[in-house]
Parts: sequence; structure tokens; C-alpha cells
Amino acid sequence: MGIFNSIDISASALTAERVRMDIISNNIANVNTTRTENGQPYRRKMPIFQERSSSFKNILLNKQLGLQGKGVRVIGIKDDMSPFRLVYDPNHPDADNNGYISMPNVNIVKEMVDMISASRGYEANVTAINTAKSMAMKALEIGRV
Repeated sequence: MGIFNSIDISASALTAERVRMDIISNNIANVNTTRTENGQPYRRKMPIFQERSSSFKNILLNKQLGLQGKGVRVIGIKDDMSPFRLVYDPNHPDADNNGYISMPNVNIVKEMVDMISASRGYEANVTAINTAKSMAMKALEIGRV
């Protein structure tokens, strides 16, 4: 595994964590959206991560060396199908005959925990890139006297 492979793997994770943070931000922004284009309340979104695939040659080489993985990528965004929250507010324009509103299935506390987790993952990968860069610079200094 070369120095640039580790940077490439960490860079793919940076991209995936940025997408995750964007989705979480969108969920937080729509926490009170009771009507979307389809007439339903906003549904919480979740990213789907997958290991990046590699060529047969790289897979075979990685198996021989005991290495795994080429990074991560986001393959899609899935709707959370958990039920909507019901809130009693008979004066709201979207209230049903009983005075209840269907609110989005977004839990602010969960979103904030997910945001902290994504932020920590992002920071960890920045640190990994900086460490790989530092190692490469030290390797170049070996030849100098």
C-alpha cells in the first residue's frame, strides 16, 4: 500500500462524511416542514455508504498482502420510513379533523449526535491525510544530508 493510496482512501471518506453532514443539515432545516411537494410531511433522509470497488488486479494484490478496502462512497440517499410524529394544534392549516398535525420524523437530538459523529469522522480523516503527508515529507528528507 503506497502513501498515495492512504491519502486517496481518506479523501474518499472526507467526501462521504461531507455528504453525510449535508444530509443531516437538510434534516435539521426541515424539522418543522409539514408539507412537501407530495403533500406529506418531510421524511428524514439517510446516506447509504458502500466500500469503493477495485479492479480484479488490485483485489488480488490486496488479498495477497492482507490489505482490504479502497475507501468509501455514497451510493444513495434513503428515506427513513419511521412513522411521523403527531402534534395537537387545531389552528394549524395542516391539522386533521381531530386537530392533529403529522410532523416530520426528524429527531433533533439524534441529528445532532449524528452531526458530531460525522464531524469526528471528518476530523479523523484529515488527521490521517496530514500524517501521510508528514511521512512523505520525512521520507524525502532522508536523502538530504
